Amino acid sequence: MKRKICVVTGTRAEYGLLRWIMQGIKEDPELTLQIIATGMHLSPAFGHTYKEIEADGFQIDHMVEILSESDTPLGISESISKGIQGCAIAFDKSQPDLILLLGDRFEAFAAATAALVGRIPIAHIHGGESTEGLIDEAFRHSITKMSHLHFVAAPEYRDRVLQLGENSNNVYLVGGLGLDKIRHLTLLDRETLEEVLGLKFNSRNLLVTFHPVTLEKETAELQMSELLQALSKLKETTLIFTLPNADTGGRVIIKMIEEFVQHNLNAYSYKSLGDIRYLSCLQFVDGVVGNSSSGLTEVPSFKKGTVNIGDRQLGRLKAISVIDCLPTALDIELALNHLYSMSFQKSLQNVINPYGSIGASQKILEVIKSVNLSNLIKKKFNRVVNI
Repeated sequence: MKRKICVVTGTRAEYGLLRWIMQGIKEDPELTLQIIATGMHLSPAFGHTYKEIEADGFQIDHMVEILSESDTPLGISESISKGIQGCAIAFDKSQPDLILLLGDRFEAFAAATAALVGRIPIAHIHGGESTEGLIDEAFRHSITKMSHLHFVAAPEYRDRVLQLGENSNNVYLVGGLGLDKIRHLTLLDRETLEEVLGLKFNSRNLLVTFHPVTLEKETAELQMSELLQALSKLKETTLIFTLPNADTGGRVIIKMIEEFVQHNLNAYSYKSLGDIRYLSCLQFVDGVVGNSSSGLTEVPSFKKGTVNIGDRQLGRLKAISVIDCLPTALDIELALNHLYSMSFQKSLQNVINPYGSIGASQKILEVIKSVNLSNLIKKKFNRVVNI
């Protein structure tokens, strides 16, 4: 009997990382792929990105609507509640043998909760990482404790999963999934990309993605204001904004970006660039600005700099291409000046991505295909004295 692997995805970025594992499951004669799309994928405000999943040739088995009308703490809590209920119903109908989750968002937390109660083994990707400025930090470690198989991106992250008491035999060091995307996709040339995006690259170009720092109260508007103040001073620079996730405070950032774009002819915003357009942009921009994990995990492979603002990614591994700065206009301006400095640009040739090399998708596929699932549900807490 084929092993049924259920992949739950709630965001465009997460799907981009999962896509090639999903493709491998779909093509394997011994596996059956099940897909649950939820969260931002189903929202028109975030580009109805479930259509990208379907356009890639996948069949979505269940669409679980969870997003509420607000991004307040109450609204996010309501979304988690809907997510638990909706995923539980989907799991009950599909009867998967294994749930595959990635990352640390509330959608994944809701799915993990439903799977745990349903006594379904969970395979978790990108656990053990740290983002001290986010509520996702607690979600990620909670998902680790609810999960049974762990696929981590770096030795430091493997150590952290072991610190949480997980069985070392079930923790696999596979590297980061972001690099697999780069290998599989044929990126657009400059002229085609300009036509698709409806813009012209300038003598300088920046890709900007800024999300709320969810463990800070009411800082989203202030920090975004500081960033826009710094960006407004740039000359002959095309600014490409990707809109933030459905986090607490996200909607105010979206509104500010839209207003900025209306008043600055060199600025453009997109609900979702998708993998091909996003990675194609990385070929031609001078760097990325904001606080997205992509600036740490994917951008170094393009030998481009990252201006990493504030505490959202505090605790993650960083290449020498990452410039940390405070969320103030002055500090962001100084970081941008450093990004364009001759010495920094020269140093980018020596960048090594700390998230490993290509091949994580295939390594994960081999494990979920062959591992014995019958004895995973009951877990013993493993005390590690020396890691």
